[in-house]
Amino acid sequence: MKRLLLSAALLLGVAAPALAEKADSYKPMLIDYGSLDIDDVKQVTILSGGVKLTRGTLAMTAARAYVKQTPEGFKHVTLFGDGKKATFRQKRDGAGDLWVEGDAERIEYDEQAEMVKMFSKASIRRIEGGKQNDEVQGEFISYDSRKEFFSVRNSASGESKPGGGRGTMVIQPSRTEPPATAPATQEKK
Repeated sequence: MKRLLLSAALLLGVAAPALAEKADSYKPMLIDYGSLDIDDVKQVTILSGGVKLTRGTLAMTAARAYVKQTPEGFKHVTLFGDGKKATFRQKRDGAGDLWVEGDAERIEYDEQAEMVKMFSKASIRRIEGGKQNDEVQGEFISYDSRKEFFSVRNSASGESKPGGGRGTMVIQPSRTEPPATAPATQEKK
């Protein structure tokens, strides 16, 4: 039993999604699940029964998850919503209360490439000071954390297809409305 838990911890210990607060990569990962299967020969871990992964400020949830380890020791994590959405939330580097959160029917994280890919009904939001700032929605969203580059495509395959769906982006204004001033009142004599 200890070997099984140690294998799970080693397989999942360094997986963290893009947009990570740098300190998170040095934190242990806590995994809560209903059941676990590990194939040491294939280097695959299967988690099911409501999966919750936390590591520092990172929190990911899904109905089930697969973790595959490459021969070089890198992890590839796939989270499945199974009728709901897989989710993630993590503090962003920078001053203040900065977060990123997202959801999709399937989320993949490639540790080696530092790439997050979100498939089917995907959305990603930036949260600043407890308020949602910007949001992007589409059938496929990828984020390259090394280049800080987003791509959104109109099909869950990651390709833009003619006649495919359309994405939506909401960008909040950078300035706020000036405060309303009271109408000038005439002085009575």
